[in-house]
Amino acid sequence: MEGGKYVYVRGLGDRYTKTILNGVDITGLDPDRNTMQLYIFPTNIIDNIMVHKSFSAELPADFTGGVIDIAIMDFPDQKKGNLFLSSGYNPDFHFRRDYLTYNGGMTDFLGFDDGTRAIPGATDLPFFASVLGNPTGEQGLRYREVLESFNPAMAAIRQTSLMDYGFGASFGNQIPLKKVTLGFNFGFSYKSNTEFYKNAEYGRYGLSNDPDVTDLEVREFQVGDFGASSVLVSGLAGFALKTLHSKYRVNVIHLQNGESKAGIFDYEGSDQGSIFSGYQHNLEYSQRSLTNILIDGKHSFNRSKWDLVWKLSPTISSIKDPDARFVRYITDNSVLKINTESGFSERIWRNLSEINLIGVVHISREFKFRGEKAVINFGGSYGYKERDFMIRKFMLNIRNLTLTGDPDELFRPENLWPLNGNNYTSGTTYEAGFIPSNPNQFNAYSTNAAGYASTELSLLKNLRIIAGVRVEKYLQRYTGQNQLGTIVLDNDKVMDELGIFPSFNMIYSITANQNIRASYAKTIARPSFKEISFAEIADPISGRTFVGGMFRDADDVADKIFWDGNLTSSDIHNVDLRWEIFQRDAQMISVSGFYKYFIRPIEIVQYESQTGSFQPRNVGNGQVFGS
Repeated sequence: MEGGKYVYVRGLGDRYTKTILNGVDITGLDPDRNTMQLYIFPTNIIDNIMVHKSFSAELPADFTGGVIDIAIMDFPDQKKGNLFLSSGYNPDFHFRRDYLTYNGGMTDFLGFDDGTRAIPGATDLPFFASVLGNPTGEQGLRYREVLESFNPAMAAIRQTSLMDYGFGASFGNQIPLKKVTLGFNFGFSYKSNTEFYKNAEYGRYGLSNDPDVTDLEVREFQVGDFGASSVLVSGLAGFALKTLHSKYRVNVIHLQNGESKAGIFDYEGSDQGSIFSGYQHNLEYSQRSLTNILIDGKHSFNRSKWDLVWKLSPTISSIKDPDARFVRYITDNSVLKINTESGFSERIWRNLSEINLIGVVHISREFKFRGEKAVINFGGSYGYKERDFMIRKFMLNIRNLTLTGDPDELFRPENLWPLNGNNYTSGTTYEAGFIPSNPNQFNAYSTNAAGYASTELSLLKNLRIIAGVRVEKYLQRYTGQNQLGTIVLDNDKVMDELGIFPSFNMIYSITANQNIRASYAKTIARPSFKEISFAEIADPISGRTFVGGMFRDADDVADKIFWDGNLTSSDIHNVDLRWEIFQRDAQMISVSGFYKYFIRPIEIVQYESQTGSFQPRNVGNGQVFGS
């Protein structure tokens, strides 16, 4: 577990681990991650969690390290109710008087913003250059109105932090009727957590332009205090109907997460000849919601020995980061300044919404092969996923103000442009980077049609094999533009792949309680929506900017191409070997090893010419092995 949230399997990070819910794909609550945060699922609604380390044909092919399958409770064995209360205390986090936060909205405790952080305007936003000559005109008055509509809080504040706490309940039962049995499950959970980091450090280093200098240089270094408070609310309603040979289920789950962050950092910058020091304040809020519906059925046809499982699962997820605020002061001859060297102060709104619709069918039949039990499986799936993404950023220019060092001063009425109502060259002004067109806005969707077939049978008395093949037809389209507007895509194909993914697993029984397992499989790792885009996403805390993989990085003067903007999937070959001994009382001893060979792995690479900017790129081949 990484950070108490994400599962890493076999030494591989987030990109190579996939999370599914009740056997079907589900969107995550973090656009920067491929896998789902496990902490968002309260234990009182989870039936079990299965980790698949080896690929088999019925699983999605886009994983390498593992698939985490979270099964939600559906049919209770008996009447059962549960209440829980929890609390947690960490002396480094809780009841700290120097904890950092900021004043948010009235509904933050429910995991969503009440409008306190609403954007002051998304349309009809005048440019400063257009109102400078006529500040009392219609556009000038509108410009001032927008300035006055910003939430004026820009500074992190210190107050006493609270300890963690949580509560929840679940209840389930089954009702036998004449020919069917009805079941239901309900669950609710609320958790509030607080974290505080004293003297947290963020650093960025790089090589000198001089090839003879091999020591890394400090480009940026930040040290300071950072506080975060998080609320997670979840609810589950599930209904099931069971007959002699069939079972039907409907599950609805909703997750709501809100997280508020505040930090104050001392800052040292030394980058490309620019050396300065100062301090900065960061204020952030993120609200995330996920609603998933599962409708499925299981049918057994005993006479023909056929089994059928079908699933239909739509998911709607939303991520909103309203009004992230960043301000950095630097000291120049004992005078506080905010200028291009320190970086413009910013206020950022980020919205992401995603729709995911998955349909799955699994069919299996038992038969005899050489007198032993055997199984044949086949089926298919179809998935549609669509994402709308937009960042709206206001850059703040602080013109000719005498600064005191309190970030709240930037939006005090007396400091807004025009200063004192008649000084047209002084005061806080804005530039809206998303007007008239927004390069950080895109729509993307993908479809994935898959089919598979596999069999499990005994070739010899002590040798059993599980072999299969999966075929996936993956298509992804993109609508958006680059930063300069010179490249505009309108529902254009950015990926169109037909993949064949074989898998083979051999189990040899040495004795009645000893096995040797060997397996081979081919899998794939595809770029995410964010990675195969023109988006530029800045992290105000670390000062790093993510650049979409469709940007071309070249030195046209030197005729050198660092990256051509053609991001492709990674193919992975997987080999596993394990020896296992089964003991009494469900005990087991095993020794295993694995090897994975990566073709065109995707890694995050720092720009040579734009320090602080990072981009996903295919970087040759690679391998990983372990035990």
